[in-house]
Amino acid sequence: MKPVISFIQIILGVLLILVIIIQQKGTGLGSTFGGELGFYRTKRGAEKMLFYVTIILAAAFILLSLVGLIVR
Repeated sequence: MKPVISFIQIILGVLLILVIIIQQKGTGLGSTFGGELGFYRTKRGAEKMLFYVTIILAAAFILLSLVGLIVR
């Protein structure tokens, strides 16, 4: 059971890293040079979906980590 949990954690960790990298942030070096106009914008479409996927993957990773501690 423990190797299965570890394998799933590795997959979730890699997916979480990929989803975080894919997300586009409104801040960065562009705002340093005047690229950001300073207006409030909401998440829409794919950006909103990536945001929710990130939350779900992070929650699943944390829960699986806790299960892995209990199964020891």
